[in-house]
Amino acid sequence: MAMLQFDFIQRALMAGLAISFITPILGLLLILRRQSLMADTLAHISLAGVALGALLGIQPTWPTLLIVVLASLIIEYLRIVFVDFSEISVAMMMATGMAFALMLVGLNSNQGNFQIEQFLFGSIILVSEEGVRLLIALAVLVVLLYLIFRKPLYVISFDEATAKTLGLPVRFISVCFSVLTGLAISVMMPIVGALLVSALIVIPSATAIKISRSFAQAILVGVLINLLGIFAGISASFYWDTPPGASITMVFILIFALVSLSHRIFSKLNRRA
Repeated sequence: MAMLQFDFIQRALMAGLAISFITPILGLLLILRRQSLMADTLAHISLAGVALGALLGIQPTWPTLLIVVLASLIIEYLRIVFVDFSEISVAMMMATGMAFALMLVGLNSNQGNFQIEQFLFGSIILVSEEGVRLLIALAVLVVLLYLIFRKPLYVISFDEATAKTLGLPVRFISVCFSVLTGLAISVMMPIVGALLVSALIVIPSATAIKISRSFAQAILVGVLINLLGIFAGISASFYWDTPPGASITMVFILIFALVSLSHRIFSKLNRRA
């Protein structure tokens, strides 16, 4: 294909390949734990880290990492406090993070060189070589941790009470998972944008759940959906001159709609048969 001759497209596809091994694992676990909105919350909170970096005149990566990991710990703590109303922690932290980000933007006297919109929407085709290497390292870390802790994570995701009965360190694993999710989002957000991060994590995993029969199969299907969606979205952005983040998200939505419709049709046919 003609677009593959461009270096920025090659970097974008490499970044997409790395992301495709990160988001299905995190997304599936978040959905099973009924924390799918956590991805969107942490993505918006990460804007506070970006704004803090701009205010201090430093690269946003480290302030974003600090704030998102701290927010992940606070969300996990609030989830314990409001054990019967866990969505409260997500709502509170999203509001707090956005308010803090907007305050920092207002305090930034050098706003001419800082536009928060570029981090909100992002552009995967502008990813740097350093960004690609960082995503590959993160993908290796996430896959390795999943392979090591997949059985405890599986039990905890479905039934924390049973996991406690079995003697698993539920609280420790939950905190580590929240921190890892925050780490992944803080790395991906400056590269692909806050809005695309939540779409990458939630939509492909939700689609995979509808057509998968096991935990491992859902992750593999999620990886394939990510690869298809990212490649098709980047291609649409290149040939039709559309925003890459929006293009990728719309491809994911289209895949979800087609899968849902097909699943419904086959279910009706099977019932009639």
